[in-house]
Amino acid sequence: MEGVLWYLLASTRGSANRVRIVRALDEQPRNANQLATELDLDYKTVQHHLEVLIENNVLRRTDNDYAAVYLFTEQAEDHWALLQEVLETVDPEGA
Repeated sequence: MEGVLWYLLASTRGSANRVRIVRALDEQPRNANQLATELDLDYKTVQHHLEVLIENNVLRRTDNDYAAVYLFTEQAEDHWALLQEVLETVDPEGA
């Protein structure tokens, strides 16, 4: 999980948006539309990053419906200290 988190949140072109999404979901579970609005991102961009985070077992959705809420997976929660360390390293002012 360590390599996955560093790659997704620190090493790729979309990592800044994924960091913003993860931080927003840490505050409160939301659906894709709420994230897009709050983060002032295109809905399709948010969907893409959510799918990347789901494929890598960081997030899960409550269902496949339009209003599905996104939550952290058990695996992400098991590595919560590491996730916070990565977030603090890549965006110390966002903490």
